[in-house]
Amino acid sequence: MRLNEIRDLPGATKARKRVGRGPGSGLGKTSGHGVKGQKSRSGVAIKGFEGGQMPLHRRLPKRGFNNIFAKDLNEVNVGRVQTAIDAKKLDGKNPITVPALLAAGVIRRVRDGVRLLGNGAIKTKLDFEVTGASSGAVKAVVAAGGTVTLTPMPQRAPKPEGEGKPKKAKKVRPAKSASMKDAPKTAAPKKAAGAPAKKAEAKTPRAKKDKSE
Repeated sequence: MRLNEIRDLPGATKARKRVGRGPGSGLGKTSGHGVKGQKSRSGVAIKGFEGGQMPLHRRLPKRGFNNIFAKDLNEVNVGRVQTAIDAKKLDGKNPITVPALLAAGVIRRVRDGVRLLGNGAIKTKLDFEVTGASSGAVKAVVAAGGTVTLTPMPQRAPKPEGEGKPKKAKKVRPAKSASMKDAPKTAAPKKAAGAPAKKAEAKTPRAKKDKSE
């Protein structure tokens, strides 16, 4: 075996489709798109379109709903915990908590909590402090001499200030000055009852000049 003899296994790689390279390839000229029509153009995606009739994904009824209050839990099996203890990543003498599982690499990130499941075998006496546990997991832990304590749901840390959309600043109207508030309101002078009203002077039309003059 030499370096120049090293090859990939048959079927490991596949040559990409080279279109528009002449009629001998079978994908020349029109590149496999056919002649004219909407599907031969670029930027066309007719997925689920059935010529104008009601498509299948709209004819079928809806089922179920998405629970917006559902908790996103990490699922950990007892066999996975036993593997971490055998590898000396977890200390069985201390309680098995969420931070301990995170530090040991059993879970990647902390979500809304950890739920213990019963797949696998457990041999060590362990004390679990988790958010939830299945009945099979509880039986397996108790049979090994351990305990399972359910802890309340940990709260996620709130976002620090400054993240998200910036809040719009409220418009503050300027306050009226004290001089304007204290100033007395003056009313317009009323006309006397016996005062005669002014008559509109009648405008007399001006005499037009004769152009003949």
